[in-house]
Amino acid sequence: MMPSFHSADRPTHRRVIVVGLLLCSAFVAISFWLRPQPESGKALVKADRLVRTAGEARKSN
Repeated sequence: MMPSFHSADRPTHRRVIVVGLLLCSAFVAISFWLRPQPESGKALVKADRLVRTAGEARKSN
């Protein structure tokens, strides 16, 4: 019978899960950090406009 992951004891199973989560979170963090960041503040301008106009009544035609 071949040993499988499902027949491992609980500490081994937990260790594999923790290592997998650490590797996954490291991959996500590194990918986000290496992603080119936009130089323009267009998103910030749009967010600022949305915050300033929140709660104001819209003009009707």
